[in-house]
Amino acid sequence: MSDGVSKTEREQALAELKQRLRTAEARSRLTKAQVESVAEVGKTTVWKALHEPGSVPSQKTVMGLARAFKLPEDELLDLLAMAAGQPTGITAPTARGVGRPIGHWEPHELEVHPAGRGEAIPGLATSGGRALPSYVTRVHDRVLADAVQHAEAGHSRIVVLVGTSSTGKTRACWEAVQPLATRGWRLWHPFEPTRAEAVLAELGQVVPRTVVWLNEAQHYLGDSASGERIAAAVHRLLVDEERGPVLVLGTLWPEYARRFTTLPTPDQVDPHSRVRELLATCTVTVPDAFDARALAAAAALAKQGDRLLADALTRALDSGRLTQDLAGAPELLRCYEQATPPARALLDAAMDARRLGVGLYLSQIFLTDAATDYLSQSDYDRLTADNGLLADDWAESAYAELAELVHGKQAPLPRTAPRPPRRPPASPSEARSVPAPPTPGYRLADYLDQHGRTTRRSLCPPDSFWHAAYTHLTHRDDLESLTRAADGRYRLQWAHHLHHRATHFGSTKALRAIESAGRHGKLPEKIRGRPGPLAVLREAADHDDTEALYRLAILWQEAWEKSGDGGRPAAPAGNLAGRLGFNTQDLSPRATALAVAQQAVKWEILRDRERTRGRDWSDVPPDYVERVAPRVLRGAVAAKDGDREKAELYLGSAADLGNTFARYLLVTLREADGDRQGADDFAWQVPGGNNLYSVYRLAVLREENGNRRDAEDLVRRVAPFDDAYALCQLILLRTERGDRKGAEDLASQSVAEGDASEGLLPQALSKLWPYGLNPDGTPTPPWQA
Repeated sequence: MSDGVSKTEREQALAELKQRLRTAEARSRLTKAQVESVAEVGKTTVWKALHEPGSVPSQKTVMGLARAFKLPEDELLDLLAMAAGQPTGITAPTARGVGRPIGHWEPHELEVHPAGRGEAIPGLATSGGRALPSYVTRVHDRVLADAVQHAEAGHSRIVVLVGTSSTGKTRACWEAVQPLATRGWRLWHPFEPTRAEAVLAELGQVVPRTVVWLNEAQHYLGDSASGERIAAAVHRLLVDEERGPVLVLGTLWPEYARRFTTLPTPDQVDPHSRVRELLATCTVTVPDAFDARALAAAAALAKQGDRLLADALTRALDSGRLTQDLAGAPELLRCYEQATPPARALLDAAMDARRLGVGLYLSQIFLTDAATDYLSQSDYDRLTADNGLLADDWAESAYAELAELVHGKQAPLPRTAPRPPRRPPASPSEARSVPAPPTPGYRLADYLDQHGRTTRRSLCPPDSFWHAAYTHLTHRDDLESLTRAADGRYRLQWAHHLHHRATHFGSTKALRAIESAGRHGKLPEKIRGRPGPLAVLREAADHDDTEALYRLAILWQEAWEKSGDGGRPAAPAGNLAGRLGFNTQDLSPRATALAVAQQAVKWEILRDRERTRGRDWSDVPPDYVERVAPRVLRGAVAAKDGDREKAELYLGSAADLGNTFARYLLVTLREADGDRQGADDFAWQVPGGNNLYSVYRLAVLREENGNRRDAEDLVRRVAPFDDAYALCQLILLRTERGDRKGAEDLASQSVAEGDASEGLLPQALSKLWPYGLNPDGTPTPPWQA
């Protein structure tokens, strides 16, 4: 032990060490009790260290006294090493222990996942040029804080956080040790040449007041050759009072924790007995998602200016998987930027589809066909076989590339399936057709969805995109959205064809517009040759459009009143007969009109009950349908014939019984006659329940007639009764008509007044502002724009 250090040198070093300690004690003016408390050593130990000749104090004692007297720790440890017969130089750092002060570490050096896209953001804490979001404490942080407090009090502790990838385990450990940084603690992260080898080689050199950092602890404890030895060595360190206090922090995935702690059967070898003993009482679960309290805390921090949290909340608020989003975002962006040309083309096509209004789940055949024109000519040529056709396997390999998981268990474009809809059962008379099961598709990662809306907002998709949409998309909402997108980008021929396809798949808005134009002889040239108004209404009714079903009944009633039973409209097309429960070919026009009207009344009741969140049926009289249906029919036909008195009589009677459609027709009549006050009074005669539909329809009429202020006033007056349904519909109407500024003005006012968190309004805002809202109510995060 004394190689290179003479006895005289040892004695001189020990004498100098004691002299420095005694001088510092005199200058500190601390009482003996205060010295013992700060240094965390006993009275006898202090006296021996300062005054007993030949007594060499321990490293723990010297470090404690250096802390109490505010002396340079490294110089005293050098003297201690010399006094113990260890030369300074190479071995002197060993006396001071492994690792370095906590404040000298950067969190990313300790494997805290980067957040965001790699840029430094003003106003946020940074680490090595990388922004760190503000930290939100959760339940497991309290356990870590208790362990840190015990370690500060002189008791060695171990905590191992168990959670899935990117749930915030490493960041939680980093935040927990920050109080120790101001108290002279060191941190040791063993990782070279391998993690297991580093622990075995240097764990014996850990000195008191050291944090042992075992991130991804399976690399240490699960090592087949040395995992048990490492567990035994860590346990020995924790129980050695002379080497304490130390704090051991580790992280594990649940599958590793289960492997280490599961008891083997009697006939099996026990490969993890020491590891299981070590982990028996020190594991703490980190949940996958933030709970409501943690999300509220994150939202508060975002409101104070944390842009990373504000950005992540726009995507992960519903799932609560905030840390996964933050950790996965830079990896997803890297995957996009470094993707192979076919994979990049698929991502660009998916981004364009989402930003132009297509739903979450994108079909493989649509994406594959859409992607071809996103390839450059040289990339396209490389994928083309000798016969000029694309190679069969290009898409398969590209989809496989985009399904690979990154941090947070996210993939750029994974294959997934929507959940099947779950509705309460209806009575046989109201039962509807069973919807087809959801079709699996590909869902673009939320972060890349948002990234595409920002970076591609000024780009127009190529022809392969529009052709794939026309050929493969079948959902009416998708087709309506792309029709507007094509029209707004002057792709007028594609807009024309997409409009036709939308009507074919039940776009009731387009169908009713066609029917109305046909009735008034104003059918546009581009849609002439389509089925007539009656067939269009049948198609709309077949897609659950209650108003279309009413108008069908009125057509049959009108045919009976004018022609008797000899005037029979054409039989219904498609599935309408099955949906109604009878075949209109077997009935006279009068019976058909009445039966269809009764079915419309039933559908209306069901629709209004769904809109009012499932109120019970106790307030619906047993004979309600039989009393209301004929009055609606007679009043509607009288209104078409211009018999205002008869229309008022029948429609007023049906409206008094609570029929929404009758009230809507009366409001429309009075508005058309110029009796705006009468229309307004009648619409508001029963402010609540299903009568709100007439107020909403009146608002739409006034919006279409250019009376925007009146329309806004109506929807604001009705909002307290319908959870902002009318406001939502008015915003959507303006958006669909291309009046984006008007829609944004109305939505901004709603957000400012606090309406955006209730009812159906978020649906409208998500279409208008697909990035979501900042906590201050602004639509897109300004640093992303």
